[in-house]
Amino acid sequence: MEVHDLCDQSAADDADAQSSLSQAARDYTPTIDVRSIHRALAGPPDLTASIAIAGAPVSFGAFEVTVGIDPHVPDAISVLDAVQRDGYEGIDLGPIGYLGSKNDLRQRLDTRGLHLSGGYVAMPFSDPAGMDAAIAELGTMLDLFDTMKTPDHIPAPKPTLADAGSGARRSAPGRAHADRGLGLQPEGWDRLAANLQVVVRLCRERGYAPTFHHHAGTYVEAPWEIEELLARSDVGLCLDTGHLALGGGDPVRAINDWGPRINHVHLKDVRRSVIDAVIREGASMMEVWRRGAFCRLGTGDLDIDAILMGVRAIDYHGWLVVEQDMIPGPESTADAAALDQDRNRAYLRARGL
Repeated sequence: MEVHDLCDQSAADDADAQSSLSQAARDYTPTIDVRSIHRALAGPPDLTASIAIAGAPVSFGAFEVTVGIDPHVPDAISVLDAVQRDGYEGIDLGPIGYLGSKNDLRQRLDTRGLHLSGGYVAMPFSDPAGMDAAIAELGTMLDLFDTMKTPDHIPAPKPTLADAGSGARRSAPGRAHADRGLGLQPEGWDRLAANLQVVVRLCRERGYAPTFHHHAGTYVEAPWEIEELLARSDVGLCLDTGHLALGGGDPVRAINDWGPRINHVHLKDVRRSVIDAVIREGASMMEVWRRGAFCRLGTGDLDIDAILMGVRAIDYHGWLVVEQDMIPGPESTADAAALDQDRNRAYLRARGL
């Protein structure tokens, strides 16, 4: 079976296709986060101690589009040292093998008092031809998870699943909330849901609770696409505040609407002027990262305090992974990234986390 490129579908075909989507997805009206909760905080929120804070290699420029490609990516040891020094309890895995192998990953984390918060794997859920290789990659990641020993008071690492998207979607981030013709046809959703069910079952059989990461530049980006995914599966949701804003959603509303399904959080702040320009210009996902759309907590346009209050209101238990995706360059240093992550940690600490 093939993946359908909907860019050249007629309006009539699109209307027929959308009629087969779930009612929740068809009814969802995307909104833009305009600091939807206005209040004065008397003091730091009394957030539960069961929330553990993690850093991430992506905040230092180490992720799937840079590791092994960009010569400016910092080495893993410097990233681990910085995350430890900045006071995080854990770290996300990053690309498989970056932080370490089955032979040394646990030792590298243990000696720094760090725990593994999760690992991201993109899978071509709507394209069966690519699933075998993706499932093998997931198995390798779960093998790494197996080498970790997680204390009872620390959340277990989350297999963080995402759709792999397509060239067409990566070249049009943020546009699907207004142009549903960029989305999957119902048969594409059928394939995605069936393949996701297989992967979710695999994770659970290995003893891990998976989470699904909606991601810009994929077929699960816009709020209506997230609604469709939730309607067709029972997988937990990884709320990524930055990718949701880029996809046309409001993180505060998302917590209210999807709270019972949220089992993992990636906390980002965003510069709305940057993502608006990327969408307006029809630029690619790489430009989102190159232009620094994701910034230090409290310096962008998301209402981080309202997001944290929302997390508290749903009695969230689990990892909160701080991410500040960036593309490293000759002018950026690991020290500068570490300083940003130190400030992010201080920002959360001042708010009871």
